[in-house]
Amino acid sequence: MSIVDNLLAIRNEIPEHVKLIAVSKTYPAENIMQAYNAGHKIFGENRAQEIFDKQPKLPADIEWHFIGHLQTNKVKYITPFVSLIHSIDSLKLLAEVNKEAEKNNRIIDCLFEMYIAREESKMGLDIAEVETILHSPEYKKMQNIKICGLMGMATFTDDATVVRNEFRNLKTYFDNIKEKYFKNTAEFKEISMGMSGDYHIAIEEGSTMVRIGTAIFGKR
Repeated sequence: MSIVDNLLAIRNEIPEHVKLIAVSKTYPAENIMQAYNAGHKIFGENRAQEIFDKQPKLPADIEWHFIGHLQTNKVKYITPFVSLIHSIDSLKLLAEVNKEAEKNNRIIDCLFEMYIAREESKMGLDIAEVETILHSPEYKKMQNIKICGLMGMATFTDDATVVRNEFRNLKTYFDNIKEKYFKNTAEFKEISMGMSGDYHIAIEEGSTMVRIGTAIFGKR
């Protein structure tokens, strides 16, 4: 099947309330344009240099999501245009995003990345670390970022029970943080979980955003 066929098939099967992020990392601009010309405008990248290089070559109305580990010294490359950063994993990083967003006269939407997998290679925060950030004087002074929810990556395994439990844990984290810190904040509504191999389970467990690359663009 073509990129367009894959894209349309996935869009037709996921609920309307779930946002589809087409993960275009490592794929060339012409592949992105095939999806764009089919009406898709939300794309995810995981390397600052790659998204920085691609952005000016592609239509201005693309909504760019940054989904990978973000180094503080690379924040400045994406803040002029990025729509959502999924991978906030420290107060230091959040402060840098706020600083660069202020320079660009923007307010940038962000998600806390939570550690939910059994794999040490995965990044992310635990609940205590999120609460430390939210209680910090530095966070309370930030005017150019907006926390909109949580992101997590499940263990890479064929055991659906493991994946489901990890996604369920992320939903529980979301509910607890929402109730305690963002109860009256409408913008805190996103749970970014689910990729090509597990997005069906993620949606069943409450995902509002799925990050799908291979199932749309093919194997890298």
